[in-house]
Amino acid sequence: MKKIALAIALTLGLALNGTAQEKRSIKKMDSEKMSAEQRNELQLKKMTLELDLTSAQQKEMAAVISEQNSKREAKMAEMKANKEAKKQLTANEKFEMKNKMLDEQIEHKAKMKKILNSSQFEKWEANHKKRNVQNQRMRTHRKQKADKEVSE
Repeated sequence: MKKIALAIALTLGLALNGTAQEKRSIKKMDSEKMSAEQRNELQLKKMTLELDLTSAQQKEMAAVISEQNSKREAKMAEMKANKEAKKQLTANEKFEMKNKMLDEQIEHKAKMKKILNSSQFEKWEANHKKRNVQNQRMRTHRKQKADKEVSE
């Protein structure tokens, strides 16, 4: 009886695990099907709800979001090409890349400060910090998971 219960539990666990992975891949496919304009529009609407943007602010934010996402996609394509070519960055290249990234973040923050009023900017900054903390946790988790898989 115990063996049957164990076999059922094991089968059920494997089935649920496969379903969870399938759901993740479906979600990924759905996001891939959206065009850049659709993703930009959804991001703008989400920001409008969070920050209560006016129509004038929405127009300005649409341009900022579009520019930011196109830069991100170009950078991701460049990083993917480097990864496929197995190119290792030198210390000087890493410094230049990080320096450029920080300059772009400063520029983006200045644009946001110009577009948003003080209360909206404070709320945006709080949300931004919260996302950064969550992203850092995820990076740490993925790194620990990868390190664990390598050591096994």
